[in-house]
Amino acid sequence: MQTCSNILIVGGGTAGWLTAAFLAKTLSTNDNNSIKIRLIESTEIGIIGVGEGSFPSIRGTLAAIGISEARFIRECHATFKQGIHFCDWVRPPSLDQSASANHYFHPFSQPSQRSDTPELLPYWLHGLAGKESAFAQAVTMQKRIADASRGPKRSSDKDFLGPMNYAYHFDASRFARLLAEHARSLGVQHLLGNVHEVRLNETGAIAGVHTQEHGELNADLYIDCTGFRARLIGEALGSPFKSVSDVLFVDRALAVQIPYAKPDQAIPSYTISTAHKAGWTWDIGLQERRGIGYVYSSRHSSDDEAEQVLRKYVGAGMDHLQARQLKLQIGYRPTQWIKNCVAIGLSGGFLEPLESSGIGLIETAAYLVSYLFPYNGDFEPVAKTFNHHMNERYERIVDFIKLHYCLSQRRDSAFWIDNASPASIPESLQDKLRMWQSRPPSRLDFITDLEMYPPSSWQYVLYGMEFPTQLPANLIHVDQIEAAQREFKNIAAFAEHAIKDLPDHRKLVDYFCRKAEAETMAQTATNTQQKKTISQP
Repeated sequence: MQTCSNILIVGGGTAGWLTAAFLAKTLSTNDNNSIKIRLIESTEIGIIGVGEGSFPSIRGTLAAIGISEARFIRECHATFKQGIHFCDWVRPPSLDQSASANHYFHPFSQPSQRSDTPELLPYWLHGLAGKESAFAQAVTMQKRIADASRGPKRSSDKDFLGPMNYAYHFDASRFARLLAEHARSLGVQHLLGNVHEVRLNETGAIAGVHTQEHGELNADLYIDCTGFRARLIGEALGSPFKSVSDVLFVDRALAVQIPYAKPDQAIPSYTISTAHKAGWTWDIGLQERRGIGYVYSSRHSSDDEAEQVLRKYVGAGMDHLQARQLKLQIGYRPTQWIKNCVAIGLSGGFLEPLESSGIGLIETAAYLVSYLFPYNGDFEPVAKTFNHHMNERYERIVDFIKLHYCLSQRRDSAFWIDNASPASIPESLQDKLRMWQSRPPSRLDFITDLEMYPPSSWQYVLYGMEFPTQLPANLIHVDQIEAAQREFKNIAAFAEHAIKDLPDHRKLVDYFCRKAEAETMAQTATNTQQKKTISQP
């Protein structure tokens, strides 16, 4: 009977090592069904660190593979991320306008929904939270907490749990190294080498990969994590790449690392995304530095113009630094699993760093491979299911990212004018927007298993971008108005209590670093004692 028990992952980085660790931890490894996992990576392919941010799903992934929160934070120089702060996306900056008047917040926490209160969105749309109250601030405490430089949890909370929903900012190269170390501890065999040929059998499946260092390597399942090159799924198997550059225009990025002026400088617990005439900058606070980059469209800006935008944003801190340029392939492969090969990470697709979809898609793909794993060696139905799930998810992410651009009121450059053109907006998104003109988004507009972003994320962006919904009167229940108004007041009051209860963000990060160091010292002492015991006659 044919079985699938030998996996070869080609390519390292976050995609390769996260997949290796996840499969090593989750696949069946009993005596009757042992799974062998090897990973071969080339030292010639570097790690692309565009957008060192993540989505809240990363907490579940870290818990599933067995990395503690303290260890992750210490070794990856990680900080907490409670959402995204969008500046100048609605309209261009104005000299007579304060910075606070031209931003909105996309928090990770859901809008308040207690059993004794109605859904708050319809009542907010009717102005019952106050005409000057932004949606994210009216329905959740998180914006106030983040603005007050508080963390999303307390030091006493268990790993990956806290009163606020959260993700992380982290150093991408350090994260890949941590994943590699952890995967090896789970039994993944690590090979260094360069694949120079992929051999196919008579059915068109991969029969083996030839390496200079190890000869031919054979496996039952090959996982392509070779980045944009897509050495297996693209070059060898010919899976076509679907560009979405007609919808999402950015295709270049400039990245730079800026050290903090002071070691105790406050760290924002959110990504700062600032719109410019041909793209947007990300600004991410890690423990010892800021990761800053400019994502832009080469059709709307020259590289020199882009560098000037980045230098102006950073200021004097960039005087002696050289930005690293990255060329981005914006799109995906509708067929990411062919016969005995599946693509994960950049080899499968990339949809720009806005809203941190990159690592979320890696997590999804690794989970699907584990859940759908073809133990019996029958790849066809598994490939069909995997491709359906990933294709649908990519399409929905394209719509969600485009939402940020097409609703902008900016008309100060060709970039924003082109983004607002109906010709650049997918029909699926246009249909949603037409429906939402007369009612707000709800869970029935989305298929949970195919979505990366919950309905609340769409609501935060939609109304942060000042989308007009003319709400029918029948969606407001007169007998619930008082309860809704009371809940709006409660959220503001609870936020003040939370600000007093939750720790300073930097101090919380420092606590986890000290905790990880103590755990490491304790483990070292235990290991030393065990060695002494074993060595005794």
